[in-house]
Amino acid sequence: MDFDDTVRAFGARFDWAPTWVFSLLLIALALAVALVLYGAMVRFFRKRLRSEQSFWRPLLLRTRRPARLALCIGAIGWAVHVAPLPAREASLVQHGLLIAFIVLVGLAAMTALDIGAALYLRRYRVDVSDNLLARKHLTQVRILRRAMTTLVVLLTAAFALMTIPGVRQLGVSLLAAGGAAGIIVGLALQPVLSNLLAGVQIALTQPIRIDDAVIVEGEWGRVEEITSTYVVVKIWDLRRLVVPLKYFLEKPFQNWTRESADLLGAVMLYVDYSTPVDAIRGRLDHILAENPKWDGKVKGVQVTDARERTMEVRILVSAANSGDAFDLRCEVREKMIAWLNVEHPTALPRERFEIAYAEAEDASAGPGPAQQRVQ
Repeated sequence: MDFDDTVRAFGARFDWAPTWVFSLLLIALALAVALVLYGAMVRFFRKRLRSEQSFWRPLLLRTRRPARLALCIGAIGWAVHVAPLPAREASLVQHGLLIAFIVLVGLAAMTALDIGAALYLRRYRVDVSDNLLARKHLTQVRILRRAMTTLVVLLTAAFALMTIPGVRQLGVSLLAAGGAAGIIVGLALQPVLSNLLAGVQIALTQPIRIDDAVIVEGEWGRVEEITSTYVVVKIWDLRRLVVPLKYFLEKPFQNWTRESADLLGAVMLYVDYSTPVDAIRGRLDHILAENPKWDGKVKGVQVTDARERTMEVRILVSAANSGDAFDLRCEVREKMIAWLNVEHPTALPRERFEIAYAEAEDASAGPGPAQQRVQ
């Protein structure tokens, strides 16, 4: 006689007590034993893993509730199995416990995904200047974690529903129906599945990453969040642009930090032909020497175009990132215009009439006949 038969025989002696009373007592006893066992396990692992707190202790703390619930479900299932309950009631309780266990496994899987992602990302820091590799891994982990979470939720719901005989029979009928049902389900799930697959493709190929500087729909901003279905771009004026994931696979966009964060900034000046270009080069050296936003890599002044009234002068400067490049361009433009106003006021473009030359010619020709008669 095994342990289960012993418990059933012990319960059969108490004919005076209602069946449900003994069953409740048995369930309470099983829960108490499970909780005591859980406490002993936690104390054991805490003592053994004290020297590895950076990895195992957070893992133990995050999974303590799912582990306790799993032990309780197992204890209740055993108590219901050996308790003298009617077959119908016992079957209903065991079915409910099975669904609860499936949901618990799904929650535990999502918790394990979160823990694994957090532990993996500890090796990378995004709050440093050269964070390209860190942003690459951050983007991959976030997208794949959300895709896996969505998949776990779908599988958990599917397994829980398949435990119901009617739903299981309906699933078998849909599979037997063949192509028509598959086409209908595919059309219904097309937006979800397309964005899910687009997220996986973006995680692998990475046309965009977290904190990338991008231009989307004519708006400049930074990638703030990448979910399983859309991307949130934080625009420079603090607005948020929400873009579907498929957009970044089907339409062109600009990514200013695809390979590196450093950028070239261009400042265009339209000045008179009499402007000394060498003096502009010297002034640029003076401006950049006092500006910490210049990374010291690129600087240059070139005449890039000659128009009918002005010449186009392009000033190139480099910076470590897009934000510094934009600020540096604005400062160079502002200081260069101020310097031209003070040192070379005739360099700025304006509409001119050659009056002085005509007046000089009239003065050299002497007074005309009418003036002579007046005199």
